[in-house]
Order: sequence, then C-alpha cells, then structure tokens
Amino acid sequence: MTPKFRGCPAELRARLAGPIPSLKTPFHQDGSVDYKGLRNLIDRNLAHGAKALMLTAGDSHYVALTEKEIAEVTKVTVEHTARRALVIAADRYYHTAQAIEFAQFAKGVGADVLMVMPPDWGGSSTPQSFAEHYQTVAEVMPVMLVSNVFISRGQKFGLETMKLVLEATDHVVAIKDDMCGEFARKMSLLVQDRWAVISGGQKQNHLNNQPYGCDGYLSTFLTFQPRLTHAYWAAITSNNPAETRRIIRDYDNPFFDLVLGQPGGFNAGIQAMLELNGIAKRWRRKPYHSLSDRELEAFAHGLKKLGLLD
Repeated sequence: MTPKFRGCPAELRARLAGPIPSLKTPFHQDGSVDYKGLRNLIDRNLAHGAKALMLTAGDSHYVALTEKEIAEVTKVTVEHTARRALVIAADRYYHTAQAIEFAQFAKGVGADVLMVMPPDWGGSSTPQSFAEHYQTVAEVMPVMLVSNVFISRGQKFGLETMKLVLEATDHVVAIKDDMCGEFARKMSLLVQDRWAVISGGQKQNHLNNQPYGCDGYLSTFLTFQPRLTHAYWAAITSNNPAETRRIIRDYDNPFFDLVLGQPGGFNAGIQAMLELNGIAKRWRRKPYHSLSDRELEAFAHGLKKLGLLD
C-alpha cells in the first residue's frame, strides 16, 4: 500500500534533525562481517542519544559486500535497534526492478526509510529516468535521495531531477547531501518545505547550509566523542555562533585533517577508531588497506594530542 503522507511528516523530520551516525560495517581479520561489532556500534550510538541510524553504500562498505550480506546487515541493524531509533536502510546502484525488490525487503524487516542510489554508469540516466526510478520505489516505502549520484552530472542535472521528483511524488521524504557548497544551498531552498535535508560529512558543511534549511548532519563524533556532538548541537539550537566556530576550529577540522591523512584514507582511519574505542576491530576487506599496528599507534597518538581519544 502506498504510504499516506505529503513530504516529510513532522515526527519523521524531528527524528532526522540533529546529529545522525552512519553505521560502518565492521569486519574480522579474515574478512567476514563482524555482526557482534555491528551490534556494539548500534548500542554505542543509541547510548549516546542517536534518534536515527543510517546505513549508506559508502560507510557501510556496500561496495565490498554481496547482495546477501547487504540484506543481512540491514536485517541485523533493524532487529538490534528494536525501534529504539529510526533506521535508514540503503541500496547500492540497483536498477529499478532490483530497487523495488530491496525496498520490499527493507520494509518487510522494519526499516523506516530507504536511501536510494540509482545507477548511472557512463551518464546513462536522465533527470526524467531518475525521477521515475525514485517515484516507483517510493510507492513501496518512504525514500531518501542522496546527492552523491549527481556529483558527476553537475548542479543543473541534480536540481532538474529534484524538481521532477517534487512534481511526481509526495512520498520522497528526505535527501542526504554529499555535494555541499552552492548546490547544497540551492537544493535546500528548493526542497526543504517537503523533504528533510541531511548534510553529509563535516560540521562545517552543516553550518554552511544551516541557514538555508538543513535539518541534520552525519556525525562522526556521536559515536566516539558525544560530548562534542551535543555541545555543537546545543550551540546550534541556542544560536551561539562563537561556540560552533570553536568546536569546528579546535576539534572537527583537526580531526578530519588527521583521519584523511591516514594510509588508506578516511575510512581506514574510521575503522581504526572502532578498535581504539573498543567497539570492533580495524580490519577492512582486501584490497582495502587496514592500518598496521605501527600506523594504529601513530594514529592513536595523534588523536590523544587533539583530546579525541580517552
């Protein structure tokens, strides 16, 4: 049955406001999925006040998982969350029929929203075909767009697609933005009265877009340093720009400089933080690089210097 709402319901928007953790799929050293570690990660975020949990094609390592594993990660996340928070499931470059099938699965196991990432290899899609894809999947369950698929096509393509989606369906409820900057501002002005807007990445991206109608943002610190997350959000809600600038200057920017400089890049560092915080191990599936013992020790030293590792 088609969901009965127009745009993002107030209750859903409230749960998408503020910091939202994106779940990283943990692995054992042999490459198998560490479901105990995933449950630990869910519990940690819920204990720190998460109102929603987000699975994503990127952070959740969908490019390195089988279709069966993606379904199992989704199922385990929903079951272990047990309605303690909103669960945003995600697909990964699924063609329309496959996306419909996965949406039926995600709805069946109890996910609340589905982030839809349609394929566009070789610039093969159009704004019209994208809009039809989103509209069709949204007939199954509430849909979140992700602007990552617009990056290679540019602002004009993305904005035209969203205009068509707004005209075609009332059952898209949110968008996660990865493009940032000018696109994010134009996108928010276009959709914010109908869709919740979630900023990906760093606090500075949220702060840049917040005046234009950005509801929430993906938070790395909610998992690892919740005091900073809650301090930042308190500064936002109390309109304290000096405090938001201080947190970004003293913690957010230095952290991202450190983690982006790790061998294997950002995600190698984030997976290592799971180990440094006693949640799961640092391993990633080959050929991705996992930090060595020596690299992990140096990374931990850098985090302690920043006051980001207890």
